[in-house]
Amino acid sequence: MRIHEIRALSQEDLSKELEESYKEAMSVRFRLSTRQLSDTSQHKKIRRKIAKIKTVLREREILEQVK
Repeated sequence: MRIHEIRALSQEDLSKELEESYKEAMSVRFRLSTRQLSDTSQHKKIRRKIAKIKTVLREREILEQVK
């Protein structure tokens, strides 16, 4: 997911996406540790996606405080 796609989501959608990403990260972590994961870069991609979502959530929180 690109950052402009994340910024286009609503607050509820971002929360759902973050929760799903955490679940996906856990699943990938388990598959990586049991050597069932073929694409080892998938863990890094999910971590970056989580970071992007958290960044957008924090940006919106700061904007609300300023207003």
